[in-house]
Amino acid sequence: MSELRTLYPAIEANFTDFIKVDDIHNIYYEESGNPNGKPVVFLHGGPGCGTAPSCRQFFDPEFYRIILFDQRGSGKSTPHAELRGNDTDSIICDIEMIREKLGIEKWLVFGGSWGSTLALSYALQHPQRVIGLILRGIFLGRQEDIDWIYQEGGASNIFPDKWEKYVSIIPEEERNDMVTAYYKRLTSEDRAVRVEAARAWSMWEGSIINLHPNDEVVEDFGDEDYAISMATIECHFWMNNMFRENMNYILDESDIIKDIPTIIAHGRYDMDCRYIGAYLLSKKLNNCKLYPLVCGHSSGEPEMIDCLVKATDEFKELF
Repeated sequence: MSELRTLYPAIEANFTDFIKVDDIHNIYYEESGNPNGKPVVFLHGGPGCGTAPSCRQFFDPEFYRIILFDQRGSGKSTPHAELRGNDTDSIICDIEMIREKLGIEKWLVFGGSWGSTLALSYALQHPQRVIGLILRGIFLGRQEDIDWIYQEGGASNIFPDKWEKYVSIIPEEERNDMVTAYYKRLTSEDRAVRVEAARAWSMWEGSIINLHPNDEVVEDFGDEDYAISMATIECHFWMNNMFRENMNYILDESDIIKDIPTIIAHGRYDMDCRYIGAYLLSKKLNNCKLYPLVCGHSSGEPEMIDCLVKATDEFKELF
């Protein structure tokens, strides 16, 4: 059995900057790697999670011009956890604004979890700008995908002990619609109420993303600033049906992107975003490789890192 690939060594950014995309939002973005290399844009998950320096390490820095940015309300972008003007199409416009500012004609698009949803949504609107797609932990954003995570009867059956903590702050009479119940608290004027809800929401997700339990990850998800942006923005998107009239739009419109070279890495034991989503999507695409992995949802699991690094190396041959 061959040794698993690991991340490329840590690198510093060539530069960091902000771009003011409207009257509210300032978006953090950065470039690392080879300034004259082939461009790739990294789309983080959540929505609301933000990027980290380790996100640069999925790519060969000698070959790729690596673009990272924090989506509206996330990470270093400001205002923190802002919901006004925060929707799917607006983030897609931000991606285009960054691409144009950097003078990039086409790029490889890399996204995991919600980042895969965003990558697919971007490709559906701007297929001429996409050289290829590398996707992890497919989240199609359908009602059944949301209910699996946040409503009883899905992941709750696999993690009943963790689920108990998640529902504990919600009165029984409100538990038939957990997203609405949480949204009420995440948008409360009382910061203590917002923080309690954000940490419960975020730590629930943190407790189900690894195949092997990792208490350190769960604690990281409980960081107050991280939890507030992740939980509040996620809940905002789910409350608004991903800002799509048709929540099945990715599968329904997939013919537009069926010939774009695509690699999908998905944990067969992903309890956050079910493998069936990746499988159904792969059946719609003509130029797609789907890798079912013995791991969960997290991008930090060794099997997932191995697959994603191999995928970015494989795309070097397609430029």
